Amino acid sequence: MRRWGLSLQVAFTFIGTVVGAGFATGREVLQFFTRFGNWAAPMILVSTALFVWLGAKMMLMAAEMRARSYEDLNKHLFGPRAGTWISHLMLLVLLGVNAVMLAGAGSIFSEHLNLSYQSGLLITMAACYFLLRKGMTAIMTINTLVVPVMLIFTTALVVETLRGPGAERWMTLPMEMSPWAAILSPFLYGAFNLSMSQAVLVPLGARIADPVILRRGAWMGGLGIGGMLIAGHMALSTRMPGVSQFDIPMGGIAREIGPWIHWIFVFLIFMEIFTTLVADIYGLSLQLQERVKIPLNALVVIVLLFCFAAGQFGFGPLLTTLYPIFGMLSLGWVMLMSRDRARPTPPPAPPEGFT
Repeated sequence: MRRWGLSLQVAFTFIGTVVGAGFATGREVLQFFTRFGNWAAPMILVSTALFVWLGAKMMLMAAEMRARSYEDLNKHLFGPRAGTWISHLMLLVLLGVNAVMLAGAGSIFSEHLNLSYQSGLLITMAACYFLLRKGMTAIMTINTLVVPVMLIFTTALVVETLRGPGAERWMTLPMEMSPWAAILSPFLYGAFNLSMSQAVLVPLGARIADPVILRRGAWMGGLGIGGMLIAGHMALSTRMPGVSQFDIPMGGIAREIGPWIHWIFVFLIFMEIFTTLVADIYGLSLQLQERVKIPLNALVVIVLLFCFAAGQFGFGPLLTTLYPIFGMLSLGWVMLMSRDRARPTPPPAPPEGFT
């Protein structure tokens, strides 16, 4: 039972790493899948397969290498010199991703809490800073609690929306874009999210070390991500094309169902954004600290200020512009991951809990 419990922790950590601003709000689902109409469901299956396969492979490689950080994995894939440059590029990409998540938090405050966008940014930044002073154990505990609730609530939201008119539109919605864009989309989405999840999954794989636990966690986590993708696509399809006008499409759907559903969902979206944002900023600040001799708290402030400046462009424009670009940059990483041959692993050390 203890090994199953650790597998669940791996799965929830995997899901929580991917489910950030764009996913939880529905914006990523809309951008990468729903806008492709009836092609979306097969493309979601492709993404799910990528998450299961490469998520497991990444963690198993990290366990085999006893990697300390994602930079060790990049050096293994690209070579020492190129791997260092790839890790530098990832730092820049993570800065952009954190800016998108902070902008998503600002959009929640402006669209659903009747507060200004700037107030949302500043409140979220302050909460991030003070929570980071207490360490990451509390953040991972929150994430372990939030992800199962998000899974349950997303399922309930989809069941409710599918009772109304247009429930079958996720299968019949016409595609008005290039088929090549639809075919490329799941690879862009999977590549981007998998490459960004290195910051969490690599040390997680090295920490757990047990191949059975890691494979099982990757299967449960990958299938959980796929289930949330298809659930979000089904709900969004019933409101297309009108729902595409919202920065937070899933929040718009929840608002139509009822005030209590709306407030609970908005709170869960914010918690998903907040926990992922805090974890990413912490990991990014630690990586920066290895390169510049600045106290960690000062680096956290610098990163937050950069994200605040970038967040002035708005959540929707940032996500739709930066995420496809980051996905293209990540395709090379995924190709090397898929080609790297697994080698026999030494007997694993007794697994420790991930906290």
